Amino acid sequence: MHPSTLALIRAAIAEDVGCGDVTSEFFIPAESRSKANLVAREAGVMSGSEVARTVFSEIDAATDVRVLVADGTAFEKGDTLMEISGPTRAVLTAERTALNFLQRLCGVATMTRRYVDAVKPHPVKVLDTRKTTPGWRLLEKAAVKDGGGTNHRIGLYDQVMVKDNHLVAAGGFAALQAAIDRVKAARPGIKVQIEADRLEQVEKFLALRGVEMILLDNMSADTLRAAVELVAGRVFLEASGGMTLSTIGTVAATGVDAISVGALTHSARALDLALDFV
Repeated sequence: MHPSTLALIRAAIAEDVGCGDVTSEFFIPAESRSKANLVAREAGVMSGSEVARTVFSEIDAATDVRVLVADGTAFEKGDTLMEISGPTRAVLTAERTALNFLQRLCGVATMTRRYVDAVKPHPVKVLDTRKTTPGWRLLEKAAVKDGGGTNHRIGLYDQVMVKDNHLVAAGGFAALQAAIDRVKAARPGIKVQIEADRLEQVEKFLALRGVEMILLDNMSADTLRAAVELVAGRVFLEASGGMTLSTIGTVAATGVDAISVGALTHSARALDLALDFV
């Protein structure tokens, strides 16, 4: 597990438990042991099982968690996703934090699966974005992969993305080419993507050295098809901007290579899951 994820789990536990679970301490005998099932109250896609397992073990290492549905696997309403057994106090103390993580991550995976299904049968990648919950990025991007999506850049450090504001501030076409040359020299192997919101920009950017990808931002389906024809496979084309489940199929049919969807992470609803004592 990544150190930042473990730190997030511990921070979440500290936030909820504080100086101690006063209810469990005074109402549950110390020697009590229990079994519980983590159950789906609606259909979805599993993600975050290791995070949930870690929450329980951080509260008490004597708690046993058996994962019945692997990450990336679809489940139905009523399915048991995990079986938990151990000290009753520990299970009760960990319950809410484990569910908070699992409900959110299953929600992202489920949302992603819906978008991936919506682009079929077109061979287009469904990408996530940096519109993630602060501190949760690695978890949410893992959930996107569990849902069948593809991760875009993780942050500002692992890929160049020259957007509209960068273009305004860069100082013209010659300065743009010089900047691309500099980053390629300093960071060999890094990919460069540049954003275009008009077809004329696409044509102009094709003349730049070192550009592997062009982002087609908020373009109509007709303009996207024209861009695909113009580019003719010379660079990777990503469509972006206000994608919904009702529109993404039309965009996929234009022939672009990928479609980025901010809603995968910024608008995913937490799935309805519950912990029921046996």
